[in-house]
Amino acid sequence: MTHPGEITRRQLLRRIGMTAFVAGPGAGLLSACATAGTGGEPSAAPSTSIAASADAKNPFGVDAKKPLEVVIFSGGYGDAYAKDLHEELYKKAFPGVSIKHNATQQIGTQLRPRFVGGDVPDVLNNSGPESMDLAALAAEGHLADLSVLFDAPSIDDPAKKVRDTVTPAVIDNAKINGRDLVLNYTVSHRALWYNAKLFATKGWALPKTWAEFTALGDTAKQEGILLFAYPGQKGPYYQLWNVLYTAAKIGGNQVIIDIDNLVDNAWNAEPMRQAVTAWVDIQTKYGDKAYFGLDHTQTQVKQLQNELLFYPVGSWVENEMAKDKPADFEYAIAPIPDVTAADKMAYGAIQVGVGENFVVAAKGKNPQGGLEYLRIMLSQEGARGFTEKTKNLTAVNGAATGLDLPAGLVSAAKAQDAAGQNIITDARFEGWYKELFDYGTEQINVVMAGRITPEKFCANMQKKADGIKQDDAVAKQTRSQ
Repeated sequence: MTHPGEITRRQLLRRIGMTAFVAGPGAGLLSACATAGTGGEPSAAPSTSIAASADAKNPFGVDAKKPLEVVIFSGGYGDAYAKDLHEELYKKAFPGVSIKHNATQQIGTQLRPRFVGGDVPDVLNNSGPESMDLAALAAEGHLADLSVLFDAPSIDDPAKKVRDTVTPAVIDNAKINGRDLVLNYTVSHRALWYNAKLFATKGWALPKTWAEFTALGDTAKQEGILLFAYPGQKGPYYQLWNVLYTAAKIGGNQVIIDIDNLVDNAWNAEPMRQAVTAWVDIQTKYGDKAYFGLDHTQTQVKQLQNELLFYPVGSWVENEMAKDKPADFEYAIAPIPDVTAADKMAYGAIQVGVGENFVVAAKGKNPQGGLEYLRIMLSQEGARGFTEKTKNLTAVNGAATGLDLPAGLVSAAKAQDAAGQNIITDARFEGWYKELFDYGTEQINVVMAGRITPEKFCANMQKKADGIKQDDAVAKQTRSQ
């Protein structure tokens, strides 16, 4: 029997999404996991810290003979950066070592049974639509503490700590329950993306107000081009991001901060309602319901064919579509237009943040090697090579200096410079409360398709958020900025 505020093993399993693997009372549950027994309260999560070594060249005391397993999400960045670069650098550091490389788009499907069974990879790139619930994994003691990584000497300059070589947002976003458990490796720019060459050919200017946005929609419609679309089948979270960033544009970053902090009625705030209403109106007047049945790649191909103008996504799209991009298409970033005359964030605000999660399994066979693998990723050679292979920026300071970058990335860099401090914050509930985020990706399709009102969408999201707030099984996170 549990006491108020205590968490049962089954609740923890539910948070990790593993309930389907539980055979019932008396079954051998998560024998390699943190909790003990077949019911009642779990024991405290074990220490997930790795002791630092005095050797600056091997600060985690890696056993050079131990194999390493790396699982990579093979999405927009592919997996060549890991297989052909980071893993090769690891082999160079530890000659003769064996590395098992696994690339998949089905992170959850492949990894959940393994976390249940105790056979986990050493390094996990936790990304994509099936990404795992990191807060739940942390609660089960599955994530290695990365503070020892951030405090380790950098490969390029041992006089500097790793934490001093990356953008501060990496450290800010590393924490779960106050501990450094997650490495966000990339810097991405999320806004609306468009074909700069098409706009130049047509003589169209980027819309800065909602009236200009809809006027362009009318013009484009006459030429058989959609103003806007997003992939409803695989990638509806792109539109959830877009709505959240629009709400922040209207009401300031506090709108998202309140949502992250599970503040009462945060989803019912007026800027949120206005943002959802504005985009539902765009979908109704200038969209095509056929896109609800398309995945992200299909939608992005249609944009390359100039069948739609604006697409809400991040800067990884340029590399993701590099092989399909025709010569007359040039990716460029467009800020969200002013929705009202009183938007708190001026035109030009874009979302710039760190992303692409990497974690080290505390219960893997080689957590020391996993930490060293991340340290190699955060070297100048590891980061610069990633940018060369993926055409996306990492969070490592100065690693892309002098590189020949593609047009879209140059556009994003210019937009970031123009925005200055006018930056839309990231929505951290995506990682903190994955159940809420997943529900949001379902609900955004429902409201955009016109099956519920914007007010109902906000109410549904608030009800879900309230349930999570009241659920003692969910570890709560807070942020101040």
